[in-house]
Amino acid sequence: MSEFTVRNDSIMNVHATAIIDPQAKVPASCKVGPYCVIGAGVELGERCRLLSHVAIEGPSKVGADNIFFPFCAIGMAPQDISYRDEPTRLEIGDHNEIRECVTISRGTAKGGGVTTIGSHVLIMAYAHVGHDSVIGDHCMLVNGATLGGHVTVEEWAVVGALCPVHQFVRIGAHSYIGGGTTITQDVLPFSMTSAARDTHAYGMNKVGLERRGFSPERIRKIHHAYKTLLASKLNTSQALAKLKTEPGQGEDVDLLIRFIESSERGVIK
Repeated sequence: MSEFTVRNDSIMNVHATAIIDPQAKVPASCKVGPYCVIGAGVELGERCRLLSHVAIEGPSKVGADNIFFPFCAIGMAPQDISYRDEPTRLEIGDHNEIRECVTISRGTAKGGGVTTIGSHVLIMAYAHVGHDSVIGDHCMLVNGATLGGHVTVEEWAVVGALCPVHQFVRIGAHSYIGGGTTITQDVLPFSMTSAARDTHAYGMNKVGLERRGFSPERIRKIHHAYKTLLASKLNTSQALAKLKTEPGQGEDVDLLIRFIESSERGVIK
């Protein structure tokens, strides 16, 4: 630890036991609590709070107004046996809440080199975000959710407690995954998926959409698309072809069609 400096200066917001590398950038508006360790290449935005025992390694760039709870490990080397200490990165947006014992890995060279967390994200205790993952704005990872490497979680999605998510899976926007569900294929946007239903998409996340201000007409169009995909006797290709011929389906249905057509692992239907 000789390369680090124990901070015991006149900045009241940095606890005397905090250890901050001289090459780290920590604005005076940040609060760094007891026994936190901030490594070289870490750049914190304004008004970030590290409560205690938080470890952040770099290269990591963190936005403004983030709060890190005790014993979380942020920007650590990826858990990938091919990693050879390449200078990969972690980038975090603004107004995020990272709870106790969360682990977030930096990217890998073969995966693009960057793990990305958006803004207004809540990551609850003991969750893990693997290397090269991308978490969109307003997402929620509930306690113990575990994302393998290269996972994409689109905006407003909720990954339930104790859910393992396979590498390279995409979680669609505004979707909801029930607790304890193992995810090995892409999760449809606007859907609800649960292990209690044999890991099927069992309907539309209507309550979530209403809470986010979706109009009744938008919800009606999404619901019609889901009936065509899930409740008709058409296969997926036939259902998509039918939806494409229907006029005025709207941007939400267009998003759903593009999501399915671009899936590489297949979708949970």
